[in-house]
Amino acid sequence: MKRILVVDDERQITRMLRMALQSNGYAVETATNGVEGLQKFEAQRPDLVITDLAMPGMDGLNLTRAIRQLATTPVIVLSVRDADAMKVQALDEGADDYLTKPFSMPELQARVRVHLRRAVVEPVLPCSPLEAGDFTIHALEHTAVLRGQELHLTPKEFELLALLVKNAGRVMTHKVLLRSVWGPSGESQPEYLRVLVGQLRKKLDQGSGLRYIQSEPWIGYRLIADGSIED
Repeated sequence: MKRILVVDDERQITRMLRMALQSNGYAVETATNGVEGLQKFEAQRPDLVITDLAMPGMDGLNLTRAIRQLATTPVIVLSVRDADAMKVQALDEGADDYLTKPFSMPELQARVRVHLRRAVVEPVLPCSPLEAGDFTIHALEHTAVLRGQELHLTPKEFELLALLVKNAGRVMTHKVLLRSVWGPSGESQPEYLRVLVGQLRKKLDQGSGLRYIQSEPWIGYRLIADGSIED
């Protein structure tokens, strides 16, 4: 049974999440602030953490940072709409995803399933391809395959796609993507990323009716590995 730690100072939220997650077969522990949450994390090592950002004492940002120093456990942050700056910072510090309050329980359950699947440790052989949904990435050959067809990508397009596929379903902030593809100097050039994502989208989405790269406004991008239907 997968174990989930919920950290939120709103008891109504923790009760609601406990009931919903337990009904789906998860073991749930709760904490009312970051200090208590970190203590329970260290003692119990849950499989996933859901944390609010705005809490007294140790907030969700510092809790996320502390967890990242200990483990790669998936962290989903909860945030109100006016906390975008802290939300972005939490993602930059290593949080895996976020939901804006109020959120739908089915969406939260879906995010939990995605991140628990990603957290499963599987033996990976050297040179083995990276696979997610419709994508297969061959790192050594520097080739990418989408639904059985090889894509013709520039080196930067390949680098960006490989990073997104490796983190499929996870929100990747502008800062993380810029730093990963262009290095530290790229963080001050957001237009690089906008242009590259536009180019890559055309090569991924053309003629399929599917949208693979989802924009998270003011935050970054998320790869939907099986594609989503365009509006």
